[in-house]
Amino acid sequence: MTNHYSQLDVLAALRDQVARATGAVGLAGIGLIHLLDVQGKLEETPYLGWMYIGLIAASLGLAGLLVYTSDRRVWAATAALASAVIVGYSLSRTTGLPNATDDIGNWTEPLGLASLFVEGSLVALSGSVLLTRSRLTGRNEERRVERAGRRALDPA
Repeated sequence: MTNHYSQLDVLAALRDQVARATGAVGLAGIGLIHLLDVQGKLEETPYLGWMYIGLIAASLGLAGLLVYTSDRRVWAATAALASAVIVGYSLSRTTGLPNATDDIGNWTEPLGLASLFVEGSLVALSGSVLLTRSRLTGRNEERRVERAGRRALDPA
């Protein structure tokens, strides 16, 4: 028995797979960037170090969820997490954070710039996915993409 897919279903499934993979890699990037800096933060400002550890765990958890599903709640959480980190970075560079004022004005620190790039890219990607889904019949489009992805990957 052969399966017949519409070209639109296959393209939607392909776009979904690429977006999810890109999102998962971006989330892993956030985790890696903060892992590289966590030891120094734990020594300088322990509460920020623990926030980094929470961020790393949340990033990896969301990356795992994106590998598994394309649920709009996961995309919204991805956008929210990346946005929160951008806000935290901005506050640390402008007003400073409690017991952490050494980075005020330090906008050119390489890990910080890499972090802003990855987080901004994830906010844009998540926003694009969510906006596209809301324009294309809401939850019906989400279900159609999930079904098309499963059918495209099913060899039977």
